[in-house]
Amino acid sequence: MAGQGPPFTLGVETHDGLAALVRAIRAEEDGKQLRKELARDMREALKPGAAEAKSQIMSMSSAGLPTSPALRSSIARKIRPEVKLGGRWSGARVKAFKTKNVRGFPNAPKRTNRAGGWRHPVFGSREVWVQQRGKVDWFDRSFQGHEAQYKAAVEAAMENMARRIAERAR
Repeated sequence: MAGQGPPFTLGVETHDGLAALVRAIRAEEDGKQLRKELARDMREALKPGAAEAKSQIMSMSSAGLPTSPALRSSIARKIRPEVKLGGRWSGARVKAFKTKNVRGFPNAPKRTNRAGGWRHPVFGSREVWVQQRGKVDWFDRSFQGHEAQYKAAVEAAMENMARRIAERAR
């Protein structure tokens, strides 16, 4: 399972079954409602993975200094399952979205995950910069060993919708 650029997505890539299912839904009279239900079911299948990723970032240690806004909780709020049906990309994935307006650090999810960490100026100084590291691979470890489980859950949601559409045709 790979998303649109590791390490911040985990998803089921477009595959023929999903494209065919979306076409069949569009052909139905209440296709819009069926698409909403399929997307909801696929998101529900990925919620445990998103919750685990949130738990992993919240367990990252901090320097102990009270700061606002809180970096870890801001990153955790931006982790959620995403489903797109149709267009350039179709599929389901868990994604850590950018954290706009959080300490001027929009790439916080990506930077806290990587081994190299990130550089930033010391508060109150323009000349002194420091290297800081987060919890390496916190996002990737959230899904390790569970990829097949999430993929099966998403495929089960797709199968259920396909079965519903096939039963209508009978």
